[in-house]
Amino acid sequence: MTHPDLHSDATDYIARASRNAWDLPGLAEHTQPRPVRTVGIIGAGTMGGGIAMNFASAGYPVTILETRQDALDRGLKVVRANYQRSADRGRFPQDEVDARMARLSGTLEFADLADCDLVIEAVFENMELKKKIFADLDRVMKPGAILATNTSALDIDEIASATTRPGDVIGLHFFSPANVMKLLEVVRADHTSDDVVASAMALAKEIGKIAVLVGVCPGFVGNRILRARQVQANKLLYTGVMPWQIDAAINAFGFRMGPYQMADLAGLDIGWSKGATTQNPIRDALCEMDRRGQKTNAGFYDYDDARVASPSPITEQVIRDITGAQPRTLSQDEIIEICIFPMINEAVKILEDNKAQRPSDIDVVWLNGYGWPADKGGPMFYGDQVGARAVLERMQTLGAEDPEFAPAETLKRLANEGGAFTELDLGGLKTAGKGA
Repeated sequence: MTHPDLHSDATDYIARASRNAWDLPGLAEHTQPRPVRTVGIIGAGTMGGGIAMNFASAGYPVTILETRQDALDRGLKVVRANYQRSADRGRFPQDEVDARMARLSGTLEFADLADCDLVIEAVFENMELKKKIFADLDRVMKPGAILATNTSALDIDEIASATTRPGDVIGLHFFSPANVMKLLEVVRADHTSDDVVASAMALAKEIGKIAVLVGVCPGFVGNRILRARQVQANKLLYTGVMPWQIDAAINAFGFRMGPYQMADLAGLDIGWSKGATTQNPIRDALCEMDRRGQKTNAGFYDYDDARVASPSPITEQVIRDITGAQPRTLSQDEIIEICIFPMINEAVKILEDNKAQRPSDIDVVWLNGYGWPADKGGPMFYGDQVGARAVLERMQTLGAEDPEFAPAETLKRLANEGGAFTELDLGGLKTAGKGA
């Protein structure tokens, strides 16, 4: 692939990057996908229902498994409402609502999934629960069925270890809302067979997704990089910078939402329960005050009846009480460097770890899954815009404060010897090399 020089237009680069993401040089030659005609989904919640819609909309019969009838009924009701809303907006004819719903069937019996060619587990992020489900799938599913997990961060190799057929196991990380978001991280585990990878990529195209093949590591590609930004944003709070200052800088960079705007939209109580003590005491304190985001009209921000946000003096006091830091103002440029440059550094470490095929794949993930501004092309393209030396200088400072953010060795090399982030070739995603 020919990458752009530093002054090339981001639009051309993105178009090439999007095409190249489908190229799988690590697969055995002439690998044929497994035929997939029927799909099973485990879980009728927000993710499960959204995933089911992708397949029903593309013409696939889908069986949705739940543990309780009320949960199943509620999930199917939400799917119908989503389809009805689309029809009312003229996106497809009204009779398509019933046609698509007719492809969906619900069940409370595991055995009803037995003949599905693909089953996708979409329950909440609990390793023991997922391993139990995969052990059950191992017993029930027909030979050759593809067993997929929608986990956004958990170790798929460990999940696969609950089965006697790890070659059939793969990660299909859909982004929420799954019926809207285009990105699909296809996560290859240590033993995933070549034909299962080929099947996942072919299916992604069938259901209109932009797929990127990645490897198993905490958070995979997208969330691993997001964590680097979030950790640095939270560190800034402890130096006296307020959430709205950080969000304003991230907005100025080109993201529609900053980290604290996103947190309020998603709900601060995700992964939190009353009385819990987590690694984020500011979030804990806000939740204990019933400031749980937009849904309670208060989170990091205060919200009016139209959900318009304003900086909250209550949140400011909570942050001061917990951190003891005096308020201070940083320039937007400095906040951007502190939050964005670690993302570039983490992306380089992902390439060093051989968890992505190529630098441009990382950019495709961030452009399509996280709203990275198109004019800045993605973390790798933007790294070339600002230059490796500038990124290195910032990471040396952040790494001195916290060894987790030490500069990647490849970043040091680029800064000292020249070269582009988008042209890095560090070996690509390691593959199992198993044929169909």
